[in-house]
Amino acid sequence: MQIKKKMIATFNPSRLSGTIEAPPSKSMAHRYLIGAALAKERSILSGMDYSQDILASIDCLKALGTKIFIEKDKVTIEPYEFMRRTDSILECRESGSTLRFFLPLALCLNKPVTLKGSERLMERPLDIYEELCQEKGFDFYKDKESVTVCGNLESGKYELRGDVSSQFITGMIFALVHLGAESSIRVRPPFESRPYIHLTIAALNSFGAKVEFTDEFTIKIKPSCMHSFSGKIEGDYSNAAFLASFNHIGSDVHIENLNADSLQGDRVFQEYFRKISEGKPVLDISDCPDLGPVLIALASLKNGAVFTGTNRLKAKESDRGMAMQEELAKLGGGIIFGDNQIVVPKQELKYRGIPISGHNDHRIVMAMSVILSKIGGTLEGIEAVNKSYPGFFNDMKQLGAEVKIK
Repeated sequence: MQIKKKMIATFNPSRLSGTIEAPPSKSMAHRYLIGAALAKERSILSGMDYSQDILASIDCLKALGTKIFIEKDKVTIEPYEFMRRTDSILECRESGSTLRFFLPLALCLNKPVTLKGSERLMERPLDIYEELCQEKGFDFYKDKESVTVCGNLESGKYELRGDVSSQFITGMIFALVHLGAESSIRVRPPFESRPYIHLTIAALNSFGAKVEFTDEFTIKIKPSCMHSFSGKIEGDYSNAAFLASFNHIGSDVHIENLNADSLQGDRVFQEYFRKISEGKPVLDISDCPDLGPVLIALASLKNGAVFTGTNRLKAKESDRGMAMQEELAKLGGGIIFGDNQIVVPKQELKYRGIPISGHNDHRIVMAMSVILSKIGGTLEGIEAVNKSYPGFFNDMKQLGAEVKIK
């Protein structure tokens, strides 16, 4: 097997300035692509960015019978054969969203379906679906590179834990919308990352699906006649946070293509960055775990911070708390772990000649790039940004960052 050579970025301390457009929201793109397939009519989505995660969802939709045509940033979805002509293998690459969104749809097919992915992806929790399969008598088998399921999921009432990942709830919503009869999902508290469920409902409502909260913990799915939708994917607050963080360490970056009325939970970065710049705040990230690395990075360059609700950082593309600790230690810093908590003390970071690792995690790469743009240094494994934000380093260069890629 050929081993891929890691790409390296070498930074000189620099000040960024200029105007940049936020990349399209990966969270919204997943949801609109699947919503378009469920609608059973042709839809056209523009403003698409082809990160590895989005390509994984496109591959899975094609495997489930959807015809998809790509022209620059425009995607045409023809879903007439969706869930009718299906392959037995779905390639999820390294996308946790893709795996968790498509597994319940696979359970609707009443035949064995294998969802394949990287070893790290298969290490991430799937317990909620495994428990559901055990309860219903469905087949569920997982190994290091795949999970195979076989079931005949039906409409009805379901109860799911809300403390692992909202992606499980979204996946079940997609499957129950496809099944077409009235259903409900009761979310067992604590209900973390609730904003992502609002994103799912908003996307599906754009296609005419009748999905709504009937109380704080209950989601109702009603029969509906879904229609086509054409529109542009809004900008991504999750990735825009990395660009905006430069403004709090001496740069002047203006970000366009962000919807001020967006339902994206990660828009909270604006408030959290301000609080980090003003002092040493205590911030709950249980609803925005994807912001964890950039928040830790910024706090390490400012006066520190205390982050609560951090347990879910362990089950991402890397153990993000430990990854940040390992890399900050190379710079003479570090973080302190508590019970569902991370403390970032005030510290002086300096590059000491030891290359920084990206841990094969797009958000670790971008977070450490923020730090190294301030203090200088070398970062290995930068190709991980292709998972969500392929143009990240080009955008940094456009804004004046002194960074060489090889």
